[in-house]
Amino acid sequence: MSDNKNVGNGSYHDNLNKENTFKLRELISKLPKFTTTFFRGIEPTTASRTRIAYAYDLGVFFKYITENNPVYKNTPVTELPLEILDQITALDIEEYLEYLSYYVKDDNEHQNKERGKMRKLATLRTLYNYFYRKEMIKTNPASIVSMPKLHQKEIVRLDIDEVASLLDEVEQGDKLTKKAKHFHDKTKKRDLALLTLLLGTGIRVSECVGLDINDVDFKNTGIKILRKGGKEQIVYFSDEVAETLLDYIEERKHIIPETGHENALFLSLQRKRINVRSVENLVKKYSKLVTQLKNITPHKLRSTYGTSLYRETGDIYLVASVLGHSDVNTTRKHYAAIEDEKQRLARNQVSLREKHNRNPQ
Repeated sequence: MSDNKNVGNGSYHDNLNKENTFKLRELISKLPKFTTTFFRGIEPTTASRTRIAYAYDLGVFFKYITENNPVYKNTPVTELPLEILDQITALDIEEYLEYLSYYVKDDNEHQNKERGKMRKLATLRTLYNYFYRKEMIKTNPASIVSMPKLHQKEIVRLDIDEVASLLDEVEQGDKLTKKAKHFHDKTKKRDLALLTLLLGTGIRVSECVGLDINDVDFKNTGIKILRKGGKEQIVYFSDEVAETLLDYIEERKHIIPETGHENALFLSLQRKRINVRSVENLVKKYSKLVTQLKNITPHKLRSTYGTSLYRETGDIYLVASVLGHSDVNTTRKHYAAIEDEKQRLARNQVSLREKHNRNPQ
C-alpha cells in the first residue's frame, strides 16, 4: 500500500476503492474469462478487498490446474473454459490443498498453514456455489471437501503494565537508537496520539489511517469510522485519548500537507496520509522496547483493548459492538478463555441454602 492514498477527488475511502477496482481488474485479466461473471455477481455483497483476495487465491488455483492437470496442462489460464469446474473432483481439490503446504512461484517460496488453506478453500466454495446456484455447472465438489482442522492459537495481547510501559516509551523514547531518537522528536506527539487511540478504542489499523480531521468530535468524544463492509459507526474515546489527540492536532495545524492529503488526521513525515505499513512498523518499533517475547501488531493492540473492555464489563455483546464484529460468536471465540474464567469465579456466587453456623454459641 502506497502513501499516496488521497490523490484525485473524493474521500480516502472512495479513492481506496478506486485503487482496489483497478487492482482487481488487473488480476481478473489474468484469470479464466468466465470468472468475470463471478466477480460481477458478488460485487454488491462483498468489499473490494475481499474480491481482491478471491482473485489472488483463484490465480494460484488455476495456475496449479494448468501445471498439474493432464487435460489442461500448458493451457493458458485465461483460456480455461467454465466446463473445467465440472471436470475437477473433490480429490483434485484435496491434492491442491496439500500442494499449498509448500510451493514455488516466480522463484519465491510459498507456504500455507491451516488458516491459509481454509481461506483458499473458502474462495473455491464461493466460486462453485455461485455458478452452481446459477445452474451453470452440474457439480459442486468444493462443498464436500472438509475444511482443514484449525489449531486455535493463543491470543497475544499486552498486559496492563506493558500497555503503560509502551506509552511511556512512545512519550520518552529513552531506549531508542540515536537515529530513531532523531525521528522521534518529530513524530512523538503523532505516535502517542495514534497508539493511544488504537489502545483506547480497539479500532482496526485500516480504520485508523482512514480518519480525517473532521471525523473527530471532541464535544461528544467520538470518532466516525468506516467499518468493514462500508458501514459507518461512531466509536467513543476516553479523556486520556482526547488529551493526546488534542495535543497532536495542535501540532498538526502547523504542518502543511501535500496536495490531496489536507484532510488526513495522521500524516507521515512526507506530509501525506500515513499508511497501514507505517503504522505496523511504528507499533513494532515501540513494542520491541517493552517485550521481546510477544510479536505485537496493531491487531494485537485491538485484542488488548477487547480483553480490557471484557474484563471490566463482562458484556460480550458490548465488546462485539465496539469492535465492529457482525457476529458475536466471533467475539466469544476470541475471549472464550476470559469467559471461562469468569464462569469459574462465579461458581459460589449463588447460594441455594443459607449456610448454618457450625459452631453455635
